[in-house]
This record gives sequence, C-alpha cells and structure tokens, in this order.
Amino acid sequence: MVRLHEPTFGADEINAALDCLLSTMVTMGMKNRSFEALFANTHGFAETVMVNSGSSANLLALAALANPATEGALRPGDEVIVPALSWSTTVWPIIQMGLVPVVVDIHPATLNIDPDAIECAIGPRTRGLMIVPLYGNPCAMDAIVDLCQRHNLVLIEDCCEALGASYKGVPLGRFGRVATFSFYFSHHITTLEGGICGTSDGDLAETMRILRAHGWIREVKEPERWTRLHPEIDERFLFVNLGYNLRPTELQGAMGALQLPKLPGFVETRRANAAFLRSGLSRFGEMLRFQDETPGAVHSWFTFPVMLARGAPFTIGEIRAALKDAGIETRPVICGNIARQPGLHLYPHRTVGDLRHASEVMDHAFSFGCHHAIDDAARNHILGAFDGFMKRYGFK
Repeated sequence: MVRLHEPTFGADEINAALDCLLSTMVTMGMKNRSFEALFANTHGFAETVMVNSGSSANLLALAALANPATEGALRPGDEVIVPALSWSTTVWPIIQMGLVPVVVDIHPATLNIDPDAIECAIGPRTRGLMIVPLYGNPCAMDAIVDLCQRHNLVLIEDCCEALGASYKGVPLGRFGRVATFSFYFSHHITTLEGGICGTSDGDLAETMRILRAHGWIREVKEPERWTRLHPEIDERFLFVNLGYNLRPTELQGAMGALQLPKLPGFVETRRANAAFLRSGLSRFGEMLRFQDETPGAVHSWFTFPVMLARGAPFTIGEIRAALKDAGIETRPVICGNIARQPGLHLYPHRTVGDLRHASEVMDHAFSFGCHHAIDDAARNHILGAFDGFMKRYGFK
C-alpha cells in the first residue's frame, strides 16, 4: 500500500507528549512559546503566533487584518483576490470577516494563481490578495509583490501546504504582511493538529495573541499598553477586543520543537521522489501533464499532481481506479475550482474570467503521495502501476 501520507512522528515526539501529560502542564504555555521562537528563528519572522490548526491560522490572520485595532484594517465589503484552485478554509475566513472573495484563474503550468489574472481582477473595492502556493510550489513572487505594491494590496500567504518551500532563497511566508502554516497529521511536519501565523508586524502579532484567546491580554508581550488605561480592572481578566479560543496545547508545542529540525530532510526526500516520478513518467508526456516548479523556487512537494492531457483515451476515474487496485491512494487536487463548490454560492463573491484552467484540474487531475516514507520499492511500484495501465492503451 502506497498511502497518501505517513506519520512523521515517532518515539521522541510521543515521549515528549507523554512528559507534558505526566507533568499535568497541558494547556498553552512555555513549550508553545519555545516552539514559536524556534519557528520564527528558522523562517526569519519577527513574530509568530501558534494556534490549534492551519485553518485557525487563516481565520486568525484574516480576523486580525479586519480588526478595528489594526492600522489600515480591511473593512466589510472590501475584496480579497484568491486563486480558484484553493482550499475551503482559505476562502471561508474571508467571508467570515464580511469581506468579498474575488476568484481568479491559475497558470496551467505551475497550478498557482496567475499574476495576469490578478491584474485583471483588481477593482475599486480590492484591498487584499491571498495566495496559495499549490502543494508547496511557490508562486511568481516577484510579479505578485510588484502587483501588491503598485495597487496597495495587503498580501496574505496561505502556506499551509507549502512548509519548507522558498523563492530565490527566501522562505515562503516572508513576502506578505502575514503568513499561515499548518502542522496537520498529513503535512510536512506535524503536531497532530496545529498551525502558526508569522509576521514582522509586532502590532498585528499582539492583536492575533489577543484574538487567539478570548480577547484578553494574558498572552501579549506588552500588557502595560492596556493595564495603564484600565487600572480598575484585574489584569488577569482584562478583555480589550473580541476573541476566539484557538489556542494550541503544550503537547503540540513539544512535538513541534522536535519535528521542525527534521523538516529539511523531509523536504529533500520529497523533492527526490518528485524528480524520480517526473522522470519515470515523462515517457507518457503525450497523455499526462505535470506541475512545473516555478523558476527560481524550491518546491516542497506536499503531494505529486498529475493532469490528463486533452484527448487522453481514458478518464480520470479509470486511471485512479487502476492505481487503487494497485494499492496506491490518490485524491483530487485540493478542492478543485472553489467557484464550483456549492458553499461559495451562499455568499457574496465575484469571479473573473471563465476559470477554465482550475476547472480542468478539477475534472482531469489527481495527486498521490511523494512523502518521506516512500522508498525505492514504493517509487518503482508506482511506476509499474502506471506502466501496466498505459499498456492497455498501447503506450510503452
């Protein structure tokens, strides 16, 4: 069985989690703060705020950017451009903050948001851009940063499936005002569930810490900013904004501190697997297309996507069924064209263009694993399964 994902944690992480349980110190505390500092130092962020999932990281980032306490805050009715090929909780927080998602198409080679489509979508209410480096393939960041600067757009980087990727030597997440990452069970590293926001904006980070936990000041770095203004209220229960409960646990912080140093090795293996698969499947290039790594980028290969070429004599369902019979798990490419998902049609949004490239991926593409646990035997098994299927149609 070649699974989509295999766990990245082992005895060390399990023992670290057990130590937290045995100590009874399990709610957000020093281990979370240590992991935040380690992640910030590794990725070059001035500030990081850990949360209980990558989806919560997206929610927290948008909530902070749309909060009245934030300088230049996004306001209800403002538009945020998003790629059609994205995940639900990339788009839902935009709607939850009263903002309007504007859905644009992808580039068919990289599967990332198309800078030309972004330019065409900018209107009088456009205030933000939320990008998704698909499966760890960095977007065309030079063009995107230039667009944001010229049009005064807030850039949000949803890197939840792109940990370990970089563009021209800079880790992803460092280009925008805020970035989000996920440590879900199936991702590059894991804290089982878990996520983090990274930023170089200290005020935004303080707002995120407040919003993360009930709206109080318990976890902020500079509580005096608020206690001086409200000396009559017990500072332990001083609420200065709205809030959620998006806190991680100490177990997650302890696991993350052990997982993060393993990330470079995991990415190296994923890249080697992707290169092997791309090379081995290239002889079927007349029938199959693959994701191109963005020039100047280091792709971290969350999974390995495959698209059927136009005119292929078989369907996506047929090839996925054959791989399943061979014990190879597959999945759609994230949620496909988000504009075709029924949930989006319950809320105000705007689409620009026919989104045909994202729809083509939705209808004629799939992905399978290229993770750290795929060895030579698994790689050759995958190639063998493709060989057997393609021979049915006369391809060798």
